[in-house]
Amino acid sequence: MTHYKALQVSEGPDKTFLKSIVTLNTADLPAGDLLIRVRYSSLNYKDALSASGHRGITRNYPHTPGIDASGVVEHSAVEHFKPGDEVIVIGYDLGANTPGGLGQYISVPAQWAVPKPQGLSLRDAMIIGTAGFTVAQCLDKLEHMGLKAGQRVVVSGATGGVGSFAVALLNKVGCEVVASTGSPDHTGFLKSLGASDIISRSQLAEPDTSPLGKEQWHAAVDTAGGYTLANIIRGLRREGSVASVGLVESADLPANVMPFILRGVHLLGINSADIELTKRIEIWQRLATDWKLDNPEALATEISLEQAIEVLGQLLQGKTRGRIIVVHEATN
Repeated sequence: MTHYKALQVSEGPDKTFLKSIVTLNTADLPAGDLLIRVRYSSLNYKDALSASGHRGITRNYPHTPGIDASGVVEHSAVEHFKPGDEVIVIGYDLGANTPGGLGQYISVPAQWAVPKPQGLSLRDAMIIGTAGFTVAQCLDKLEHMGLKAGQRVVVSGATGGVGSFAVALLNKVGCEVVASTGSPDHTGFLKSLGASDIISRSQLAEPDTSPLGKEQWHAAVDTAGGYTLANIIRGLRREGSVASVGLVESADLPANVMPFILRGVHLLGINSADIELTKRIEIWQRLATDWKLDNPEALATEISLEQAIEVLGQLLQGKTRGRIIVVHEATN
């Protein structure tokens, strides 16, 4: 039994949701195969939704968000993990309805954990996190559909966690990356990640009812949905593909079937929460080797658990950039 700090979201009597740093007890965590001391976590849009009381993400409060965690096994009920093993946990129910990585301890089923691959530190793993892992899934599918080095790829929402990692990873594999953003003051940041061109978010988000647009992109990673995704589809080249990973603009898709029929384009859905374990391990291995970013620190902003209270609100408002890494203090 160990006391630990956690960011806890509680529902007030007036139906508002309050965030605070509290002291909890590991004995109160749900039963799990692994008790993991969390060293690092990261902030994602899903965490911001959970922290704001979004019942579609988290049903019951008080709750500790955090869909990402990396740390060290302290207790194990299974043979293939031992105390002292360094592990990564992302996806599944972590941080949604199971206490997550914004606490210094988590208790999870063994199948949720992946051994940290050589070539990555625990901190590196959280610079990647769910956002980077999702981008790697996009790249895996886009390559399967024929994406090659030198081809032109557009990334929407490029300053966010997923978008910025997409810019960096696509540049790493030799693509010509076009970054779409509503934050022109972040042009230098996106160029430093490898974007060859920057376009305004409005260029993609403007409603357009014409069936086809100019063929511009070999592929795309879209975090927005809505008219942005529809316009990307309209602008794909023949046999081009777009990986859909978000809905920060809209969950709707106001598109028509003409690009699919006349150009044979592909819409690829990405779900990182429940990906099969062997594929999960394979992708983490690639992120530690041939897909390892040359300068991951360019993406990272490091904060404390206490600072996460304010930054979660900023993330929900689209006022952050890159990846936000939460560093846990040593536990007594």
